[in-house]
Amino acid sequence: MTDPRITAATPADVPAIVGMVHELAAYEKLPQDCHLEESQLTAALFGDSPAAFALVARETGGRDPVGFALWFLNFSTWEGVHGIYLEDLYVQPGARGSGLGKALLVRLAEIAVERGYARVEWSVLDWNTPSIDFYRAFGAVPLEGWTTYRLTGPALARRGSGTD
Repeated sequence: MTDPRITAATPADVPAIVGMVHELAAYEKLPQDCHLEESQLTAALFGDSPAAFALVARETGGRDPVGFALWFLNFSTWEGVHGIYLEDLYVQPGARGSGLGKALLVRLAEIAVERGYARVEWSVLDWNTPSIDFYRAFGAVPLEGWTTYRLTGPALARRGSGTD
């Protein structure tokens, strides 16, 4: 049964989500790398072709979101179906321990099952032991033997322009 504290994000939630994304970047010790603006997130979540989706968490009786999960679809060629890639999961410090993080993950699992998706997956920083412990307690397992690669910045620009 879906936790009533977890709902799909609405355009009115965008400012709170953007604020929490910046809080998450600070927690992950990379605030200088976070450039998300409300207009960008609004377009990504609610534009003509949404590229991402978000859930928000509110404390019982609360008006403003205190947590969120932002996700998008990936596709498994081996399974032949979509999956959910969880880009960000965040609960503000004052609301941690209330079950909202777990409720957000449960709702994502429910969505995956309801829609016939093969998996829910995400990345976590190696040093973030509180999150790693939380995910393991939830039943998630690390993908041993896989390393994430990223093409960004000057290398992306060079390869994308065909100049290299």
